[in-house]
Amino acid sequence: MRAGAGERLFCFGFGYSAEALARGLRARGWRVAGTSRSEEKLARMSAAGFESFVFDRARPLADPEGALAGTTHLLVSVPPDEAGDPVLARHAAEIAGLRSLAWAGHLSTTGVYGDTGGAVVDETSAPAPASARSRRRAEAEEAWLHLWRKRGVPVHVFRLAGIYGPGRSALDQVRAGRARRIDKPGQLFSRVHVDDIAGVLTASITRPRPGAIYNVCDDEPAPQAEVVAFACRLLGIEPPPVVPFDEAAAEMGPMARSFWAESRRVSNARIKRELGVTLLYPTYREGLAAILKAERG
Repeated sequence: MRAGAGERLFCFGFGYSAEALARGLRARGWRVAGTSRSEEKLARMSAAGFESFVFDRARPLADPEGALAGTTHLLVSVPPDEAGDPVLARHAAEIAGLRSLAWAGHLSTTGVYGDTGGAVVDETSAPAPASARSRRRAEAEEAWLHLWRKRGVPVHVFRLAGIYGPGRSALDQVRAGRARRIDKPGQLFSRVHVDDIAGVLTASITRPRPGAIYNVCDDEPAPQAEVVAFACRLLGIEPPPVVPFDEAAAEMGPMARSFWAESRRVSNARIKRELGVTLLYPTYREGLAAILKAERG
């Protein structure tokens, strides 16, 4: 990938994953801009050298043509709400009119596959979202792909598994006393380190294929209790007792229960085959160990 060749990344939503990509590209000489609805976050972005803009459904970009001018690459991580995708609702026309745009990435979730009882899903599997949240995600994917088919916007969809990384991992949950080892036989969750998300997005930027859908996850779906136990081992802490799922579920909110209602094995073969991706952290073990090593200097 060329450095300092006039590339500009604009991120609708400057969250955890977007910032990981943004920092990597800025180190290569890219200009980077992003949005937030938080004044505090906008101030931090500006202080760190990123262009910052207010955006949410109620507050669209004040000057969209000016904010988006010169954008060569677009990342959308703002989640859809009950009314649909707010970025498309407010700025589809301006995005479709960007002559400079070479790549657009829309961040979605592997939750669009629904529950497969632990069976493998890949990008050819039909979405079967069960929760309202996942249905909104599937509808947003289709809306962005429609913009590609009808207007030629170079959209790529990335279905992310559970995201973890520095400050957001089982290590933090254990330290905070929030970690639980919940036993639900046969239950598997896929996950991915935030740095590998950035790596996949960067690989796609290098090898664009508009209309493509990619699963972004590591190589080893695993039970939640196994991940917590490994984090405890790294920290030298006695793991919490195993709690049967039925007992734990009685204390869960609706979102957590919907999360636990689904089990699937997500294939990441396409990112390796088409994008040449080699994961930095092929399993949670390498990922958690690296986080702890970095924390300890």
